[in-house]
Amino acid sequence: MKNTVIVIFGASGDLTARKLVPAFFNNFRKGRLPANTNIVGIARSPFTDDSFREKMREGMQQFASKDFNAEKWRQFAPALFYQPGDMTKPEAYLGLEEKIASIAPEGGNRLYYLSTAPEFYATGATLLGESGMSQESENTGFRRIIIEKPFGRDLASAMELNRTVHRSFREHQVYRIDHYLGKETVQNILVFRFANAIFEPLWNRNYIDHVQITVSETVGVGHRAGYYDKAGVLRDMFQNHILQLLTLIAMEPPHKYEADALRNKKVEVLSALRPIGEKEVAEYTVRAQYEGYMHEPGVEQFSATPTYAALKLFVDNWRWQGVPFYLRSGKFLPDKTSEITIQFRQPPQQLFHFNGEHDGSFTNRLSICVQPHEGFHLLFTTKVPDKGMQVQPVDMDFHYQESFGEGAIPEAYERLLLDALNGDASLFTRSDEIELAWKLVDCIHAGWASKFAPPMASYKPNTWGPKAAEVLLARDDKHWVHGCGSQKE
Repeated sequence: MKNTVIVIFGASGDLTARKLVPAFFNNFRKGRLPANTNIVGIARSPFTDDSFREKMREGMQQFASKDFNAEKWRQFAPALFYQPGDMTKPEAYLGLEEKIASIAPEGGNRLYYLSTAPEFYATGATLLGESGMSQESENTGFRRIIIEKPFGRDLASAMELNRTVHRSFREHQVYRIDHYLGKETVQNILVFRFANAIFEPLWNRNYIDHVQITVSETVGVGHRAGYYDKAGVLRDMFQNHILQLLTLIAMEPPHKYEADALRNKKVEVLSALRPIGEKEVAEYTVRAQYEGYMHEPGVEQFSATPTYAALKLFVDNWRWQGVPFYLRSGKFLPDKTSEITIQFRQPPQQLFHFNGEHDGSFTNRLSICVQPHEGFHLLFTTKVPDKGMQVQPVDMDFHYQESFGEGAIPEAYERLLLDALNGDASLFTRSDEIELAWKLVDCIHAGWASKFAPPMASYKPNTWGPKAAEVLLARDDKHWVHGCGSQKE
């Protein structure tokens, strides 16, 4: 079996200690990490192999203490190495190559992880290519590169970054990571839809009234103000996380569970998204800032960066024609939650009297809870005992923790890193997905910069956003729902 060397650029950063090394360790602990695997960290910090191992051990105990096993760590730690170097300098790659040769002199597979600031992605990919470290063959083993988000900041920069990366790596070598796709509940959307015959026949415009996707955060911008004030909520959440969720909900079934077949179907959805023109942007979008945002350290005075957005989108294809998709995300909201709601159509005639607060407008609702209470909720109508023919909604639910036990859900990075090692790109985004998502986001940003832009609304922290977001749905006689637990207002 070939040796495998994993190289983490920017290894002194928080992501390596908090997520990456714990993910590799857990795969090792579960017997899933390929044999003869070593990990080399590279950064400008002057660590030695031993001091790097100790830093990673401290990270494991701080961030993944429930998974820490001292004996397993003793077995795992010798596979960790460190090479000081500035990734923007060609000589750093010579030193890295020498380090790898000392660890695996017979050669083998390579997985490069760019755990760096986005401005270094192009440099890292280019210098890996120029040093010959990206070239793969049957004799050398594979050469793969994982690139963190954000992949570009608009369509033009994403296309340029794709061109730069492709000069050194072919598309099948490139793994653009979005940790949302590694979440168990996100993966389970495909199983739920395509492995259960009772749902897929209803998954279309004939039975579904609309779809809602909510990704909310309880915190403000905090220490990320420098990045966030240049990005805003569309770049930070919609272009990647939320549009990926939309594609999984709206896609057609692939002919098999295989990376290109799956991603082809996601691309079809993104291609079918109806553009929002400048004159329509006020009708289909809402933007807002939480009160006090402009006083946050690092935020520019009179900043026009939205911390909240709500969109109304349409997928113009046979399955979804006329079905609105309502998306919203924001900071400083009451709950940290990611959920998808499938609202089914009303029966053609309401025969029964609803009990209590519910009225004849009630319809069946399926809520997919991505986090924090991972599971599914199906709301349906039943008769109230001893009340004649009065009816009321009841909830049929499934939660991972209750069915599979405490700790059953692994960290998203654990699954994604193992897939990259195994060459399975199903849960990674392809270049055309990235560009199509940016095309939509750029379209909205252009509208917000025009004379037709909706006003920048404001909202109080710990509320569900501006009144304009409620109006967006109220114009269609609909309202936002919370199907996965708390409904704090």
